[in-house]
Amino acid sequence: MKKTFLFLLLLFIQFVNSQELALVKKNGKIGYLSKDGSFKIEPQYKAAKSFSEGLAAVEDNGKWGFIDTKGSWVIPAAFDDTKDFNSGIAIVKKGKDWVYINKKGEIQKAPATEKLFDFNNGLAFIRQADKVGLINSGMTVVLEPKYDQIKPFENGFARVELNKKWGIISANGKEAVEPAYDEIGNYFKNTTWARKDKTFGIVSGGKFIAVEGAEKIWDFETQDLTYAKKNGKIGFIDLKGNWVILPIYDKAKAFSKNLAPVCVGSKWGYINPKAEFIIPPTYSDAEVFSSNGLAPVKEKNWGFINESGKLVIPTQYAITSNGFVIALFVQQDKGFIDGLARVKNEGKWGFLKPDGTVLGNQWFENAELFSRGTEKNNTTEVAAEKPKAETKAATKPATKKKK
Repeated sequence: MKKTFLFLLLLFIQFVNSQELALVKKNGKIGYLSKDGSFKIEPQYKAAKSFSEGLAAVEDNGKWGFIDTKGSWVIPAAFDDTKDFNSGIAIVKKGKDWVYINKKGEIQKAPATEKLFDFNNGLAFIRQADKVGLINSGMTVVLEPKYDQIKPFENGFARVELNKKWGIISANGKEAVEPAYDEIGNYFKNTTWARKDKTFGIVSGGKFIAVEGAEKIWDFETQDLTYAKKNGKIGFIDLKGNWVILPIYDKAKAFSKNLAPVCVGSKWGYINPKAEFIIPPTYSDAEVFSSNGLAPVKEKNWGFINESGKLVIPTQYAITSNGFVIALFVQQDKGFIDGLARVKNEGKWGFLKPDGTVLGNQWFENAELFSRGTEKNNTTEVAAEKPKAETKAATKPATKKKK
């Protein structure tokens, strides 16, 4: 019975991995690579986008449509531009207008809004008369427009601004933290950091607890510690606002795998929650550990170390330049993600395995991150901000960018 279960589990893992495809460019054409290193869809497109929820936008003779993971057309190329599918809905451009469509290509009528926003985890912003609310993928209003801004949802919660004060709401539109703060962080284990006037602190159970001497606090991520600044130096606080690691470092990044990168002078190393250096500060830069126990470190170029500090992949690569965020609700873009790391070598992009070998022994002119053919849980949508003076820009959907 155990052998049968293990066999089925392996088949499931293999199936899930087989659904993850990466957009790559080879010899000037775009195709899609599977995690076994072979092409699921051979390079053949001049312009295309990554897969999301089983569909990828592809250009054909100046128009855009959507293909499935077999390369078959599901929605004919009839649009002037497209966004990704999320929650079964995508934004597409027909002529001068942006509209919502479902996976059948049918136009979905949205409640009145001054601008269309991408869906994320079943929700999208609507904006009416300088106020922002929420709709679900059934095009039903979940939250009437009442806030000045709503930031992207992270793990079911979003930061909101009302009358220049910030709070947090849940996915059903209820306030988890009332808008009463000048700044606010993400919501982690019913706790967030916030700033009241010039005082930084922790908000838990509706109460604001000042953090002694804090000049800045960063978001909690995967562990119950986050870094904060005091007297120009960086230390770590817990969920109750206590300094558990004294602020003595010049720079720091988040804890993961009970290790955090910290900088002393110009060199980076890693400490444990007891502030002991497990990996001495010897690198010119260092990033957070991925779930597989490897972290990017930089000498002249980037390589990877394990949790004991051993350099397991030589420092000979470039890695993506966007901020590294390792959280359950944010797709990181540096380091190892689901067993592979995107790197650049001699002007070409490829994917490293944990043993340092290159996936499929192939390098590409461009390579995007692997994305699941069946789902996409990124939270990279920009905030729903107040309308700008330029009304033409307000007709376009929100563009994607990293936080």
